[in-house]
Amino acid sequence: MLRLTATPLIATAGLIALGALTGCAQTVSLTAADDAENAGCAEVMVRLPDAVGELPLRETNAQGTGAWGSPASVLLRCGVAIPDRASTLPCVLVEDVYWLRDDADAPNYVFTTYGREPATEVIVNRDAMSPGSALYDLVDAVGATVETAQCTEIEDSLGAPTPTETPVPTPAP
Repeated sequence: MLRLTATPLIATAGLIALGALTGCAQTVSLTAADDAENAGCAEVMVRLPDAVGELPLRETNAQGTGAWGSPASVLLRCGVAIPDRASTLPCVLVEDVYWLRDDADAPNYVFTTYGREPATEVIVNRDAMSPGSALYDLVDAVGATVETAQCTEIEDSLGAPTPTETPVPTPAP
């Protein structure tokens, strides 16, 4: 498993730029993730909604990808590197899918599934759509992947050690 670093953000910025450049084109040009051929990604792809919010589904040129809007404002790539822990990124729950949220490239927010195999990345341009609404519309498709973990510990969402339980004083005899 790989740890999230700044490198995927650079690649993500390139995906957004490609999506924006293809706004007038019929097909959105994206790069497939390394594990896009995973059978779990096929399960995600057949469940993609025809629209995210009011943004219509667009055709893409790469396996395991989806795009919505013109210009493309919501991008999905299945088969991205599985994060081994949330690091310092906050973990959010939408229905039964946990997502790591990276807003370093705002208004483009990058969400990567946590505790799901294969992992899926969704990039939402907040100026065009609410990220929460986009994730809600995609939860049925992404929820077809196998759940392997949940963000239940504080270390999952903050990168901090798990706090110990506060001792309860015992009454004096």
